[in-house]
Amino acid sequence: MPKRVRIHRAAWDIMAEHARAAYPREGCGGMWGRDADNEVLVLHAVALPNRLAEQHPRRYEVDPEHLLRADQAARDRGYRLAGIFHSHPDAPAHFSLTDLRNCCPWYLYVVLSVRGGTVTEARCWKPTPNASSASETVVSVFD
Repeated sequence: MPKRVRIHRAAWDIMAEHARAAYPREGCGGMWGRDADNEVLVLHAVALPNRLAEQHPRRYEVDPEHLLRADQAARDRGYRLAGIFHSHPDAPAHFSLTDLRNCCPWYLYVVLSVRGGTVTEARCWKPTPNASSASETVVSVFD
């Protein structure tokens, strides 16, 4: 597990804007990056459609086909799909039991709390290999 995750400001701006635009529903997307000295550098982010936005405003699901395309696009540009970001409208940026049940444990997860249309908090989580729990990882934004 990386000791920390650093998100480039341009990637962060994409993530935050998508979370704000999706509000009051959950927004989601992919994070492209590279591994470096016990940390993950997130260098780009892509918004992805939430298949559950209309039926369940407090849930998200990424179409597997969109996820595969995002993964391939990342690799084509020399990155890897390092993780998934999603928002929690008017709720804390914790990794919920629903998030844990539906996670892919090889990804990092950044959860953005959006309150009243404003991103107020972001936290990063890494599930265990069997997805029985998740540990918080330090996350920061860099220029």
